[in-house]
Amino acid sequence: MADSNDSRSAPLGMLDGTGKRRLSAVEIAALLASLLWLLLSGGYVFVLGTEVPGGLGFVLAVMVVFLPVAMIWVAALTARAARIMREESTRLQAAIEAIRKSYLTQAQTGRNDPSASTLARKLDEIGAAQRKIETTLAMLGSTRAAQAALQQVQAPAAAAPAPADDQPALSLGTPAEALEPPLVNADFIRALNFPDTAEDLEGFAALRRALKDRQAAQLIQASQDVLTLLSQDGIYMDDLRPDLARPEVWRDFAKGSRGRAVAALGGVRDRSSLALSSGRMKQDAIFRDAAHHFLRLYDRAFVRFAETASDSEIAELSNTRTARAFMLLGRVAGAFD
Repeated sequence: MADSNDSRSAPLGMLDGTGKRRLSAVEIAALLASLLWLLLSGGYVFVLGTEVPGGLGFVLAVMVVFLPVAMIWVAALTARAARIMREESTRLQAAIEAIRKSYLTQAQTGRNDPSASTLARKLDEIGAAQRKIETTLAMLGSTRAAQAALQQVQAPAAAAPAPADDQPALSLGTPAEALEPPLVNADFIRALNFPDTAEDLEGFAALRRALKDRQAAQLIQASQDVLTLLSQDGIYMDDLRPDLARPEVWRDFAKGSRGRAVAALGGVRDRSSLALSSGRMKQDAIFRDAAHHFLRLYDRAFVRFAETASDSEIAELSNTRTARAFMLLGRVAGAFD
């Protein structure tokens, strides 16, 4: 049993039939090349000598003789490490496939095998680890930009004194925020798309201006929440390519039309995103509450926006990350049925 375990832990082609280590073809080739080079270069340098006098000549001779040998063995060790990695990857894939086939066979035959629960747990652990890796590595611009944007914009605000200390309410009860200039449509649109990268200075500037508007700030925070929750299932707005509705349909929505009259707004056709969102909506109460809260805020915000927005501005807003989340969740919630 010990020999069997040792054989499985050692790289293929490194053990002979008795369990002793033997050289692979790459190592044999490297050894022959090293000996050949030592014979040729050593004979030339140490027999014929060098034209460089002093200690420098000796250093050059050593480099000429031994440096290529070192490079040969670096290449040989690299090739062996690559081969070991390939073999381990193949072995791991074979083990996972064997577990999966065994589980499926037992599930189809309906046998009450105590090991079925163990296999199910192993499959769940593998799937959970894979989803965790994918979520960590695949944080694309939608969620990553939203989180980075809000963190960079809200951090200075949290460090600064409270607005009530610097700008107290006016004498007749008028809040200090009433003195802020109204949020322009261009900044509102840019903020709902969130900055694309950390170097998107215009996006951050627009986001800061939008966060000074209370209603816009609420929608931005709700949008960030749903984008974060969607990213946990691998759903990113940058991956969606929805069919964009005409501005006239959006205006009908702002006037109160619902159902099939505005069905074109549910332009998201990605089946996997719809299926995952629908399942999450039914099973996850936190996700469901966040989605409905976001849909309500977007509805109210768009009604205000449509009063002053042009058709081109409505079309530009409908292509933002926030609008894509509204199309996806609105269709899942049945708002366009």
